[in-house]
Amino acid sequence: MGLVGYGEVGRILAEDLRARGVAVAAYDVKLGGADAAPLRAHAHQHGVALADGHAQLADRADFVISAVTASQTLAVAQACAPAMRGGAFYLDFNSASPGAKQQAAALIDAAGARYVEGAVMTSVPPYRIKVPLLLGGAHAAELAEKINPLGFAAKVASEKLGVASATKMCRSVMIKGLEAMVIESFTAARHYGVEDAVLASLAETFPGMDWERQGAYFFQRVIEHGRRRSEEMFESARTVRDVGMPSWIAQGAAERQAWMANLADDGVFGERGTPGFARGSDWRTEADRLLSHLKESSA
Repeated sequence: MGLVGYGEVGRILAEDLRARGVAVAAYDVKLGGADAAPLRAHAHQHGVALADGHAQLADRADFVISAVTASQTLAVAQACAPAMRGGAFYLDFNSASPGAKQQAAALIDAAGARYVEGAVMTSVPPYRIKVPLLLGGAHAAELAEKINPLGFAAKVASEKLGVASATKMCRSVMIKGLEAMVIESFTAARHYGVEDAVLASLAETFPGMDWERQGAYFFQRVIEHGRRRSEEMFESARTVRDVGMPSWIAQGAAERQAWMANLADDGVFGERGTPGFARGSDWRTEADRLLSHLKESSA
């Protein structure tokens, strides 16, 4: 098994596959930078072999999983394709638009390997390798038979490329759009001192949702993973535009997610890795940090 991308998702997959005795190799562009030490320590702990590049990884693997940020979907397919083994599987785990997946498939299939699109349908950490996964493409059914015994929870969406990713992207317009709306609404409400009234009104309209808990979760996820989520939303916006419809909502959500990611990188929510960074059970803490930053910036 070869993993391209050794971030949160890649490391989770590596841990669970190694626990089942699967030989795993991985490559990440961060292995050549200042953030390499934690990745190398994790790989050593779990017996994951680290490759020197995309080509080396693809050359040694029977099955490659691409689990990178959405913007790198095509670049990784281009880098891996020339070295892919004939008949090897390539599972595109990335949150990219149907059009991007189809372009990646053309590269991998032309190299004699077997491309399968994957759509991860919810957050990976709670489910780990058993996260609900939709597969698409001509080789999807064959791959599902091979990987489900390894712990995956894969279902075939369609033999037609794009169906699985369209399902994911359209869902993301709602889910990550809601994240962006909650951050915008709750922070503004906090500024005006009306947050309790807003939450009470939301609870009356949507009684099945715990808005306090959900708000804290949304703030935490966007602050910690806003960069990855913004790239996914830009792909969702592309998916909407490909229909011929302006992508105002998806594009706006993508920009809000990216804006939050930039603020997190600037230390507005604390230093990454510290106990207080995006870990509060009360979203108000993060909203207050955000409002304080906005006040200082406008002074």
